[in-house]
Amino acid sequence: MANPTSYKPGNSLLHKTDPRIKTIVLIFFTVLIFVFKSFISIGLLFAAILILWKVAGLGYQTILSYVKFMMVLFILLMIMQSIFYPGVIVLVEPLIPQWFPLIGGMGNITMEGILFGLLLCLRVLTLLCTLPLLLVTTTIEELSLAMVKLGLSYKVAFTATTALNQLPILRSDIVSIMNAQKLRGFTVFDTGKLFAKLKAFPTLVVPLVMGAMRRATLMGVAMDSRAFGSDKKRSYIMSIRTKPGDWIFLLSALAFGGLLLVLNYYWV
Repeated sequence: MANPTSYKPGNSLLHKTDPRIKTIVLIFFTVLIFVFKSFISIGLLFAAILILWKVAGLGYQTILSYVKFMMVLFILLMIMQSIFYPGVIVLVEPLIPQWFPLIGGMGNITMEGILFGLLLCLRVLTLLCTLPLLLVTTTIEELSLAMVKLGLSYKVAFTATTALNQLPILRSDIVSIMNAQKLRGFTVFDTGKLFAKLKAFPTLVVPLVMGAMRRATLMGVAMDSRAFGSDKKRSYIMSIRTKPGDWIFLLSALAFGGLLLVLNYYWV
């Protein structure tokens, strides 16, 4: 499976869109995810994100992998919200007996709690599906230049894009470490139970962190040798230009988000 945070060359409409416009639209969608409180609004936004995935040429198998990876978190969210979210429609009587000190009588599973748990799961999934739309259709150079054009300093833009660029490298490191462990007969992460995996977690994290620190040191030396940051006025090889189609995309996204806001606050 391709890394969902790596740039994927393509000729789709999103690939051709000005990276500044894509950044603004996806930040706007991310803010809406936290603002919306209704299933219909978040559901329609999630549907729009899915359409953009199709436009960008991304496979929906990645979304299924997100669901599988986050399944434990989703189940915990459902259980916690079902028990502790205040509600009126009680489906199951208190899980904690009345005689229990301090918290006796608590733990009603309510319909409102279950629905709020589902809403949180949908919100998390929509958020996970938003960022790859920008990373997969935009090169690191374009993204860095777009951040500078939007007003960020070059150092901040460079730091942010470098951090994003490290994600696929860290993922590759994890795979390499696990393969090396398998060659030595250490297969806990494939066949072990949950407690055994947690116990073996340091054997994965320690070499991963050490490798990341070594790579950061080398990058710092390379940047110092090139006098990074000595010249305040920078020039760029590439340039980005906003086309009429980009403005149409931006206005359409803003209008769609505005309509969802109206649905969220007045009609739902």
